[in-house]
Amino acid sequence: MNVWEQVYNPLGNIWMSALIAAIPIILFIIMLTVFKLKGYMAGFLSIITAGIFAVLIYKMPAVFVLMSAGYGVLAGIWPAASIVFAAIFLYKMTVKTGKFKVIENSISFITADQRLQVLIVAFSFGAFLEGAAGFGAPVAITAAILVGLGFQPLQAASLCLIANIAGGAYGAMGIPVTVPALLTGLDGLEIGRYTALVLPIISIIIAFLLIFIVDGVRGIKQTFPAILVSGASFGLTQALVLTFLGPELADIFAAIVSLIALALFSQVWKPKEVYRVNKEKTIERQAAYSLGKIAFAWLPFAFLTISVTLFNLSFFKNLFSTGGPLEKLVFMFPISGLNNLVIKHAPIAPEQTPMAAVFKLDLFSSTTTAIVITIIVAGILYHCNGKMMRDIAKETAKELISPVLTICSVLAFAYICTYSGMSSTLGLAFASTGEVFPVFSPVLGWLGVFLTGSVVNSGSLFAPLQSVTASQIGIAPETMVAVNVMGGTMAKMISPQSIAVAAAAVGLAGKDSDLFKVTIKYSLGLLIVIGLISWIIF
Repeated sequence: MNVWEQVYNPLGNIWMSALIAAIPIILFIIMLTVFKLKGYMAGFLSIITAGIFAVLIYKMPAVFVLMSAGYGVLAGIWPAASIVFAAIFLYKMTVKTGKFKVIENSISFITADQRLQVLIVAFSFGAFLEGAAGFGAPVAITAAILVGLGFQPLQAASLCLIANIAGGAYGAMGIPVTVPALLTGLDGLEIGRYTALVLPIISIIIAFLLIFIVDGVRGIKQTFPAILVSGASFGLTQALVLTFLGPELADIFAAIVSLIALALFSQVWKPKEVYRVNKEKTIERQAAYSLGKIAFAWLPFAFLTISVTLFNLSFFKNLFSTGGPLEKLVFMFPISGLNNLVIKHAPIAPEQTPMAAVFKLDLFSSTTTAIVITIIVAGILYHCNGKMMRDIAKETAKELISPVLTICSVLAFAYICTYSGMSSTLGLAFASTGEVFPVFSPVLGWLGVFLTGSVVNSGSLFAPLQSVTASQIGIAPETMVAVNVMGGTMAKMISPQSIAVAAAAVGLAGKDSDLFKVTIKYSLGLLIVIGLISWIIF
């Protein structure tokens, strides 16, 4: 089959071409918010629109469009949907076996105030899981826990999506920073240090924002010392780790320090009023459970943390990488009719470069596998019989049909945009703004995450462009790559993939539009902040 070279300015005017490239994205947002379509229906319409533009405007062969969409569907199933399925399965297991009652009680022992429980679960524990695993698991697990604690599903999901901003830039052992650094030949530690100028402060703001969402200004006034302890300990630790160690452990260290700090502070300070989201819901007192029983209930999550951390360490990943002793256990499936047949070129790439399209099925080394191992261990420890496991699997699968369709449709749409060159058109349009580019730089990262659901993928898509543009306008390329990371992080809460994961975790399948409307205003507000800071500092 003949190769096809991407076209980045099909209309001869970069801004007109960018407008065409933006239409599928705008359509998706309108279908989701104005017409309130289900996520997968909005995604399907965007696939059709993007496909038509790719063929008629960008002259992409129709077979390439179909294969890129199919590649996106596969990526939606593995690893995205598989991680969500495994995470929800694990949560349901703790509920069915009665262990979640103990977990709920142990959280209440630290503080019965549910405003502060949000900081413990969504903010600190969520960041810990983000640092160890990432890829949807933190939001899925923490949102399910908040629902178990009595929060309304929509509120629980939105709180966890917003809280995920605190750790989103350094998830899965810092790869949102290290991957763009590798692609651009820049120093990952230096990029991390630039993000440390802004994101730790944003993390502190997020801590206050979460309490404001739960209980308004009154909640901030009543819990101000605790918020400050949680947010400041998190932000300061994050800044120190980024400055001296690098991004790999920024989330994990910050989460541990903030969790311990708030737990200790809560033993010597109490808010004057204990806030409950559901005043009729009673919580069993801590005295009913021994320390051993509490530890046993938390064991799956402790084991999960250890396993996903191990699976994300470099030495473990190297075992399965090309040339590693276990590389044959990673199954690679080149996408026929697409792999190395699409050519990207300057200014997106320094020279003509074929775009790989290889589906990676890493059954023995993925985050999904780490969660499945945890499920098996927990099933043995909790004496779960085969019938219970089958029932949980059926229940989880039934709940996830709509979210999985949404995830697959969104990634199919995103892959069409990537392989057709439409995403690059948007990037080049913003890059053409010259000296004011730092204002628009975070928008590129934001768009990348909206399209792909991943800060890592956004970096892969736009970091090289950010680096080249920065050099052309006379500023350090590390700064704009860092800004790409920061802008992208602000889109995690509105990424259709993330929203589908959160909705699935709390039983809101098909209610993606409701969740999107809650998070979009916060995402845009924080994006504007990042843009202004980027313009002033860089």
